Amino acid sequence: MSENKQPLPGVVWATAWVSFLTDMSTEMIYGLLPAFYMATLHLGVAWLGLIEGAAETVASLSKLISGHWSDRTGGRKWWMVAGYGLSTVSKPLLLLSGGGAGAMGLRLADRFGKGIRGAPRDAMISHHVTAEQRGRAFGVQRSLDHAGALLGGLLASGLLYFGLVGIDDLFLWCVIPGAAAVLVILLFVHDKENIKSDPGKSSQLSLVASWHAQSAVMKRYLGVMVVFSLGNSSDMLLLLLAFDQLRASGVSEQSANAALPLLWSLLHVVKTSTSTWGGTLSDRIGRGKAVCLGWGVYGLVYLGFAGYALVGGKVWVWALFAVYGLYFGLVEGPERALVSDLSPDATKRGMAYGLFHFVVGVIALPASLLTAGLWLYYGPAVAFGVGALLALLAMALLPAALRGTQHVENA
Repeated sequence: MSENKQPLPGVVWATAWVSFLTDMSTEMIYGLLPAFYMATLHLGVAWLGLIEGAAETVASLSKLISGHWSDRTGGRKWWMVAGYGLSTVSKPLLLLSGGGAGAMGLRLADRFGKGIRGAPRDAMISHHVTAEQRGRAFGVQRSLDHAGALLGGLLASGLLYFGLVGIDDLFLWCVIPGAAAVLVILLFVHDKENIKSDPGKSSQLSLVASWHAQSAVMKRYLGVMVVFSLGNSSDMLLLLLAFDQLRASGVSEQSANAALPLLWSLLHVVKTSTSTWGGTLSDRIGRGKAVCLGWGVYGLVYLGFAGYALVGGKVWVWALFAVYGLYFGLVEGPERALVSDLSPDATKRGMAYGLFHFVVGVIALPASLLTAGLWLYYGPAVAFGVGALLALLAMALLPAALRGTQHVENA
């Protein structure tokens, strides 16, 4: 049996099931947040872009911190417990938010929880597998993550469509799978021994220190990620576009509300079915090729959303969300595996993942504000068209950034 075909360790599977349960909890309400913001809290597009962009920025900042300190302590597990626990508690409290400021505070708490668990979780997975298994391991984790999201979205859509619960009830029911995820961590996830950095070599916690600790090729990779991420605004804006166009085509508000989590579920059907394949593909053809292919799909899909903003209708949005899922399947595992490839020192890998998530996440706020601003002044077609152009530019830049590196020499 080749090394790449060896079974993945139990810790990887346990961590993947934690992601399954947590995303089930999250997606029971995520697809409904645009309607919640607009109809219940009476907010606008600018508020939506600000809340979701700020939330992802907070997540990215906390990933930088948790990645560093999990390197220092050598322990990833308790960062995961804290992060998943905080996210679980904050979701139902959105019912008490009352307005934009309250909603932003609770979304920041939720995403802070996401942030402090993300880098330690990714570092833990990378420590428990060989280099040849990384793409597959991250692909499995992303696949189960999306499977949970699919189940959560379908459950929410079905319950709403048949009138069995109201939107407020879902904010309460989502606590159950979130609490189960924390229990799985406590029982089945454990740190690998002897993966601990030298305090004398990693005592500084700062963006500058984290940046200087990276190789030149990692810095180039992160630079290209900035270009791509600037055009990668909150997916909630895509859901808002879908909601607006469905209503404009004559769909009732109740049916449009039920359609949003169903659309979100369709997206996760494709994510779930392609993530393991995408990660394994990157093990075979190189991370760079897989990521470039995914970014190309993203650019074409965003051009499709720009066209949909002009023509509307009830059908095209379903096809666009389905193809959009292929982008995630192609890039999520390879992007994370590439961080390990470019960070051979396992004792500093938490910092590397923290910096990666920081760079991607900190751009979420300007990206979402840019898209929301273009939407308000020039319309959604221009907003999504700009996102498509930035993705295609990043795709053109990535091969040069990775040229000559191990594992990605064919990018």
